[in-house]
Amino acid sequence: MFARTATVLRSAVTGIRRVHTLPELPYKYEALEPIISRDIMAIHYEKHHATYVANLNKIEEELRSCLEKNNIEQVIALSNALKFNGGGHLNHSIFWQNLSPCGGEPSEPLKKAIDHAFSSVDEFKNRLAAAAIGVQGSGWAWLGWDQKDKILKIATCANQDPLQGTTGLIPIFGIDVWEHAYYLQYKNVRADYVKAIFEIANWKDMNKRFNKVSK
Repeated sequence: MFARTATVLRSAVTGIRRVHTLPELPYKYEALEPIISRDIMAIHYEKHHATYVANLNKIEEELRSCLEKNNIEQVIALSNALKFNGGGHLNHSIFWQNLSPCGGEPSEPLKKAIDHAFSSVDEFKNRLAAAAIGVQGSGWAWLGWDQKDKILKIATCANQDPLQGTTGLIPIFGIDVWEHAYYLQYKNVRADYVKAIFEIANWKDMNKRFNKVSK
C-alpha cells in the first residue's frame, strides 16, 4: 500500500510542478480596520503566509530529490513539514477571501443550511466563536460542509492542519486563532478578536463556496 502511495507521489512531484505563489490580497492592508489593523495584516501576509509559501516550495523540491533517489525514509520525515506549510498556505489563502470590509449577508440557501444545522445564524456564530476561543494553543476554527451527510458542521484544527485534508469537511469559513493573527491588537483577549471578526465576514465568498459544494 505504501509503495503504491509512494509511486503516485513520485509521479506527482517529479513531473511538471507549478511553483506556489503568495495570492494577491483582495483589499488593502488597512481595509479591515478597525477590526484588524494594518500592521497585523502586513505582518500576517508578508511574513507568515509568505514563509509558508517559501517553505512549501522548498519542501517539494526536497521531496522531488528524495523520490528520485527512492529515499522513502526521508519522504516520511518530510511529511509533517509538508502538512504544516502546505496547510498554512491553503488555510491563509481561504482566510483572506473569507474576510471583506463590505461584510454582506448569507444567501437564502446558505441561511437555510445554517438554520438546519444550528437553528439560526446567531447560534452558528455563537458556536463557531466558542470553538475558536476554545482552541488550545494555536489553530483554526471552521465552518465546513460534510459532503456525505449534506450538512454544515463546525470543527477545529490544530496548528496549520488543513480542514479537508484532516477531517474531510470542505471549508466554507475559517477563523485563524494563532496569536500572530490578533495579538498586536487584542493582546491575550482572543474572545474580543473572535467576536469582532464576524463584522468583516465575507458572506459573498461564503455563499459562493457553499453553492459550489452543495450542488
